[in-house]
Amino acid sequence: MNAPVEIDGKILIEWGHTPGPAFGAALEQARALAAEGCDEAAIRAAVAPAPLPPKLPLQDADTVPLHVSLDAETPDEALNRERVIETMRTLMRTPTVAAAAIMPDACPAGPLGTIPVGGIVSTRNAIHPGMHSPDICCSVMMTDLGMVDPAAVLDAASGVTHFGAGGRDQGRRFTLSLDLLDAFRANPFLSHQKMLHTAQSHMGTQGDGNHFLFVGRSRATGHTAIVTHHGSRGPGAQLYRAGVEVAERWRRRLSPETLRQNAWIPADSDEGRDYWEALQIIRRWTKANHNAIHLAVTESLRATPAERFWNEHNFVFERDGLYHHGKGATPAWGSYASDATGKVLIPLNMAEPVLVARGRDAGHALGFAPHGAGRNMSRTEHRRRMGDTTPEALLAAETQGLDVRFFGGTIDVSELPSSYKRASSVVEQIGRYDLADIEDYIDPVGCIMAGDMAPPWLNGHRSGRRN
Repeated sequence: MNAPVEIDGKILIEWGHTPGPAFGAALEQARALAAEGCDEAAIRAAVAPAPLPPKLPLQDADTVPLHVSLDAETPDEALNRERVIETMRTLMRTPTVAAAAIMPDACPAGPLGTIPVGGIVSTRNAIHPGMHSPDICCSVMMTDLGMVDPAAVLDAASGVTHFGAGGRDQGRRFTLSLDLLDAFRANPFLSHQKMLHTAQSHMGTQGDGNHFLFVGRSRATGHTAIVTHHGSRGPGAQLYRAGVEVAERWRRRLSPETLRQNAWIPADSDEGRDYWEALQIIRRWTKANHNAIHLAVTESLRATPAERFWNEHNFVFERDGLYHHGKGATPAWGSYASDATGKVLIPLNMAEPVLVARGRDAGHALGFAPHGAGRNMSRTEHRRRMGDTTPEALLAAETQGLDVRFFGGTIDVSELPSSYKRASSVVEQIGRYDLADIEDYIDPVGCIMAGDMAPPWLNGHRSGRRN
């Protein structure tokens, strides 16, 4: 009897197989056939991968509808608008794209062809990790705390929340529900040990950059409200990296001409279905993360919340047979999720109100509204234009009368109001383009932000607070 044919992963790759969820099953089947005495030809025929569809070329961007709800009134705004449209039109050559839209808060977010902040891209049978970005489910939540002293809310929140890189130390962690933990374990994208550890240690954290905890008063009710802004933290970033890796494998097989940042996972593939489910689990985790902070502040104050709602603005939504990718764009139709209330939150900057709006589901905007004020220049350019003015002087001039706190103790000038678009212009364009109806304004009293915090590897070189 002849010795069994030796089969390993390298041989399967030579036969046309691609590493992925089905790879292990094919290898196991091939080895079982070899052990039964089948020759190489028979084994190769039995485990042959399904034939790949022909490679998809880039499409003509002129054949894809692009809806622009963005005006320019200054040279900076005109240059920003030009760059946003240029990067979106480059992206629209991706063969899966069916339509795209640009919001009033739009600004570039990476190399040419990268979805801009304030961009929406609708695709056919495709989930593009690069179009929801690493900050999956970046979102805002509001709790109406009633007639509570705003200063007391800021003090309570300062002792509860956590900004900066990494998670909470042992002994200061928030509880992750067992039901949610089980959902992580059941999904192949989320079940590895590092992910499970991060999901537990990052609960109750807010990260850095433009994430914040805002306290203000409702003009409609006079009540004090807390608004938090952050995403899925480490769990979302890890899912994004895994999704990008899978999408890149598909890009090489389906459309090598597509830019790497626009690679996609076919939604009807096993990996696509698992990734879609993983996104929904990460959404649950993010909502729980907001809730944990709001609940801790509420309990510290012994307050009774009158209302709480939330909405994401970095996510993928399935509607009418298409996958709508919103990068810094707010879903503005009432049924986008089972927990949607019809209301959405649109923060502007730390010295301006948070808008409470009701979306108009505008067809020309693919059903979306802005997510905030956006920028007309990079953080670096804003710092350059600051000149010799100190951060302390800028903060005092731009936030007069407000209680603005930086968790790390150092002012982040790139988050001051002057680094953002004019809030009044964004509000005007929301009305001009019929994107949403503003129902209330939560006027600022103060906020907490990460500040200009040192990376963990520089610990000791610059001051930084940890909870």
